[in-house]
Amino acid sequence: MTDKARILIVEDESIIALDIRDRLESLGYAIAGATSFGQEAIQMAAETRPSVVLMDIRLKGAMDGVQAAEQIRARFDIPVVYLTAYSDETTLQRAKVTEPFGYLLKPFEDRELHIAIAVALYKHEMERKLRQHERWLAATLSSIGDAVIATDAQGRIELMNPAAEALTGWQQGQVSGEYWTKVFNILQETTPPLGQDPASQALPQGTTAGQTRHILITEDGREVPIGDSVSPIKDEKGTITGAVLIFRDVSREMQAQQAREELIAELQEALDKVKTLSGLLPICSSCKKIRDDQGYWQQVEVYIQDHSDAEFSHGICPDCARKLYPDLFDKIYPADEAGAGGPAGKAQ
Repeated sequence: MTDKARILIVEDESIIALDIRDRLESLGYAIAGATSFGQEAIQMAAETRPSVVLMDIRLKGAMDGVQAAEQIRARFDIPVVYLTAYSDETTLQRAKVTEPFGYLLKPFEDRELHIAIAVALYKHEMERKLRQHERWLAATLSSIGDAVIATDAQGRIELMNPAAEALTGWQQGQVSGEYWTKVFNILQETTPPLGQDPASQALPQGTTAGQTRHILITEDGREVPIGDSVSPIKDEKGTITGAVLIFRDVSREMQAQQAREELIAELQEALDKVKTLSGLLPICSSCKKIRDDQGYWQQVEVYIQDHSDAEFSHGICPDCARKLYPDLFDKIYPADEAGAGGPAGKAQ
């Protein structure tokens, strides 16, 4: 890595700057440039984009090293290592605000210089990966539809995704650091029965609480049915460092379930009302009466009405009309209607 790292030297004393240049080159580093002025250091950082800036706190001109480092860090995300002969508390406190990647107190040895640069490069790379991971995580949480709340080990809110903000009515800026029951304000509804909110169960026990149903009271007082689950967050040693709660609005699911239950109830009621005829029915070959389950003989139409929803209208078929009313038959049934070829004229 050292043959690729390029160092910008910002040093008030020209002789010391030359000495640092020689040391860096002997250690295998490339020199991006050198200056004694803070404003010029910012310009050179913009043009050369060095791997590390070695920044003297005391510089020539109106801008000191702390001010220059602050701008370089903010504008270009380049790690800064301070060089200083001053170790007073006031100077160190000012320098700490700029989040430096190291300090070197003059005079220093080559080994100290090499270690300071190597550590700065490593820390900067780790920070870059961490920021990348955080951006990836934030994008993932923002894109999912479920609401997510993450807490620390004491149950204080550290993160809420946009879905959680929309569902609860609370913004993360309003409740960051608050105990999460302020946002996850629930009424117990269904399984399993919980004596406390799910986070209070998951944090001390260190176990995932399965899917449950609750009524969420939103920031503006609305009641929203939700399905929720919670899992503890553990570090590599298994120590619980927080919890993650995932929940979603189940209003539509409950409405659909209710509609299904109502439909099933209606169908069951309809089936209960339907009476069907099946099996072997004993019927008289002469009078055509049917014997019921109690052994009584009933007219066919009475039996059918008792065992189904069918109703009857009464009339007379052509065969019976011919037999019972021979004198009127031809008037009631003209030949073209009562002939053998039509359905009404067929004997059954």
